[in-house]
Amino acid sequence: MEKFEIVTGIAAPMPAANVDTDIIMPKAFLMRIDKEGVLEGLFHDLRVDENGNERPEFVLNQKPYRQAKFLVVGPNFGCGSSREHAVWGLQKRGIRALIGSSFNGIFFDNCANNGILAITLQPAEVSEIICQLQSSENKEIAVDLNAQNIKTPNGKEISFEIDPLRKEKLLKGLDTVGQTLQMKEKICDFEKNYFETYPWLAPKKK
Repeated sequence: MEKFEIVTGIAAPMPAANVDTDIIMPKAFLMRIDKEGVLEGLFHDLRVDENGNERPEFVLNQKPYRQAKFLVVGPNFGCGSSREHAVWGLQKRGIRALIGSSFNGIFFDNCANNGILAITLQPAEVSEIICQLQSSENKEIAVDLNAQNIKTPNGKEISFEIDPLRKEKLLKGLDTVGQTLQMKEKICDFEKNYFETYPWLAPKKK
């Protein structure tokens, strides 16, 4: 996974509440277990009409936000089913972080496991950032994970909290397997000692 340290880029406001995973990634795009096709599926019904034409009112179809690296979202974002495809689609779209007041728990974990930083702020802070994006010509923010702060379009810095293990995983660009492999030496030592203590449980050599 790509490391997340300091990322600067366009932020798109998506203030609607309760945007569920079926809106983020409709079930028609869940037919595969790999990541092919997830970019087409991302926000499909909001993004295009029944003829496949772009809906100009959808924020990510608008020129300032087509290259967005961040979404500033409404409460309870990612609710609904636990489909990981929703996060895969965001990742394929180049979204590096989500900023909101609350996220569905499984969706929140899926983000960290796929290199997307989900930041939880107070509702008033989220509203402030959305208002700045909607009223200012500057649509850029900067997120510094190490310092745990966001620089908003008007230059204000807002700090955020994050679990230390989640932070380390994102800073180092590690998925769950990579995080486990950091303890490879300890795992091998445990295995060696375990089978020396209980040799009858050791796998038979071919």
